[in-house]
Amino acid sequence: MTEYKDLSEHELQSVIVNAEKALKNMQANKRKDVMAQIKELAASINVIVEIHEPEKKSVRKGTKVAIKYRHPDDFNKTWTGRGVAPKWMQELLNTGHQRAEFEV
Repeated sequence: MTEYKDLSEHELQSVIVNAEKALKNMQANKRKDVMAQIKELAASINVIVEIHEPEKKSVRKGTKVAIKYRHPDDFNKTWTGRGVAPKWMQELLNTGHQRAEFEV
């Protein structure tokens, strides 16, 4: 097991994202397996089962946008690259820096 206290903030964020993806995949596979078992059991007694999925919510609603830029000195200051640039980004650009320098 990885020692999380030895990882950087960026590495920890990556571990979290990968773990969330793996968990969603496991849950989806388990759901498919359970539905297949239900249908198999129903077929064994000559019964047809219809499984109705609840309507899925809009994907766009409430989705988080990945961080695209991070302040070089204060890692808590981030920006997705959408909307008006935050003051810290504007100040850095005014001093001659390029946006590409702060990409995550």
